Amino acid sequence: MVDWTHERYAAAAVTQIERMAGTVEGADFTTQVPTCPGWDLRQLVTHTGGVHRWAALMVGRLAAERFDRAALEAGFAGLADEEFAGWLREGAGLLDEALTAHPGDAPMWAWGGDRHVRFWSRRQLHETVVHHADAALALGVTPDIPEDVAVDGVEEFLDVLPYAGRWRPEVRELTGDGETISWRTGSGAAWLITLGPEGFAYERSAARASATLHADTAAELLLLIWRRGELERQRMDGETKLLRWWADHSMI
Repeated sequence: MVDWTHERYAAAAVTQIERMAGTVEGADFTTQVPTCPGWDLRQLVTHTGGVHRWAALMVGRLAAERFDRAALEAGFAGLADEEFAGWLREGAGLLDEALTAHPGDAPMWAWGGDRHVRFWSRRQLHETVVHHADAALALGVTPDIPEDVAVDGVEEFLDVLPYAGRWRPEVRELTGDGETISWRTGSGAAWLITLGPEGFAYERSAARASATLHADTAAELLLLIWRRGELERQRMDGETKLLRWWADHSMI
């Protein structure tokens, strides 16, 4: 099991940003991004690099409240296509400098439950992983997500999901009376989600459940739960209606 420290998250985030920069270097930025309907590659990269800079700015100042990201991203509209890869790499440096300047347990604003700098090193890693996959899929490249990163990404999704109810009201409906959902992978990682009256809880477990979703790898599962894959193409057992209901209510 990987020991995911704040420092390791920060280093992995930089690696993923640099890999994304390599994927989009020399690309046609008018290419549509099917996994982000309505966006082309230019919009995807501008958003992703903007988020890196937004997070770096807040972490650097240990912000006690949210900074306006839209205003920051508006300043990147004039970038030329040939500048984007270098601009992403520059953002990696800014983010790394901010994240490594503070201990992971330094308090600051975060939209999730862990209101510390370490929230942002973890969040920026997985933000980049998913958007790098978006870029790769748009360009006809198979996403290559390390399995240890994907396993943590699945759990990060479950950790932040309850807080997404602020802008996705349907997330608040992820409740139940003890129904269980199992996510299982061919690589051995497995999770059990239990729905309760106040929300859901999860644990690493291959225990039997009301409904089971199978994926070949944690990387494939990560893309599925972020709606970058087709649920209906996966093997599902038990109460498959429950799996579809979860998918419909967990879109963030």
